[in-house]
Amino acid sequence: FPGFEGSWTSIKIENIAPLQRGFDLPSQNIVSGNIPIVYSNGILKFHNESKCTAPGLVTGRSGTIGKFTFLEEGAYWPHNTSLWVTNFFDNDPKFIYYLYHTINIENFSTGSGVPTLNRNDVHNQICNIPAAKEQKKISSFLTSIDNRISTQKKIIEQLETLMNDSRENIFLQKIKFKDDNFSNWEQKKLGDILIESNEKSTKNNQYRVISSTAKGLFYQDEYFTRDIASQDNTGYKILKKEQLVFSPQNLWLGNINVNMDFEIGLVSPSYKVFNFNTNLTSHNYCNFFLKTSLMLFEYAQSSIQGASVVRRNLDLNMFYNIKILLPSKKEQIKIANFLSSIQDKIETEKQILEKLELQKKFLLTNLFV
Repeated sequence: FPGFEGSWTSIKIENIAPLQRGFDLPSQNIVSGNIPIVYSNGILKFHNESKCTAPGLVTGRSGTIGKFTFLEEGAYWPHNTSLWVTNFFDNDPKFIYYLYHTINIENFSTGSGVPTLNRNDVHNQICNIPAAKEQKKISSFLTSIDNRISTQKKIIEQLETLMNDSRENIFLQKIKFKDDNFSNWEQKKLGDILIESNEKSTKNNQYRVISSTAKGLFYQDEYFTRDIASQDNTGYKILKKEQLVFSPQNLWLGNINVNMDFEIGLVSPSYKVFNFNTNLTSHNYCNFFLKTSLMLFEYAQSSIQGASVVRRNLDLNMFYNIKILLPSKKEQIKIANFLSSIQDKIETEKQILEKLELQKKFLLTNLFV
């Protein structure tokens, strides 16, 4: 920053902001109050007593390693699963918060089961710090970025709430588009609007392999390099854009998706792939219906518990009998376009958030060199 000159001081973390183990507090001893209890992964509960006073910086000692909680003001209780900074030595506390983010503290953890952070190893880490005035300038600048990121996340949350509420109310017919030409909705079964596709690959690695999960579709390139994976995907089912896909061997409850992103790919032979009966409906309209709570409930009901706790098997007859309300094709297009406009806005805001987070990452890397 302009106006600051001179080299930074190289010094060990233990002489900048040393860490100490938090204080024991069994769950049965917690008394409801307004004092935050800071665990390894953040503030989870509140107590009626405190051990420390802000400003405070707390990170995970056992379990979650690498997460930092900064407390601007008030009293708090650092839990025994955490480590807390006992002394900032006249350094700017918020600067120290950002400084700790640059040393990759998770690399100092040990243990293959529950990872544990050895504070003595962290204390030996040498860092460079400027004078207090420049520290405040840096922390203030990074705080402004954090505030912008926080605002961006709230924008996305509000849009996602709008999407969920709009989608639910439209398909429950609590919200209707005004048009004298829109007719009453007809009740159909999924079996009426889906046409199964069994097109298969004719050679190994003909296309990239896709997996369907409750969070959407994604390429499985890394998974299929493992020894347990099939070495030959000849005979895998071909999935094209605008087709519906899911796994009856339901590893992820709610893994039903319409392929809106990939031009073509392969899915496991155990998957079901469908085209839509375009005389009755469109892929875009059904894509939004599939995400409603009504559909997900019916989908869950058609899944029966398998031999494994995590694996459920879909009863296909029950699935085909799931009911869907269909307006006219004109109204379907109107609904899909409206919901798509919200979805597009969500994606745009997520791209902005990603850029902000990349900017922060870049700044953390370069401001502390």
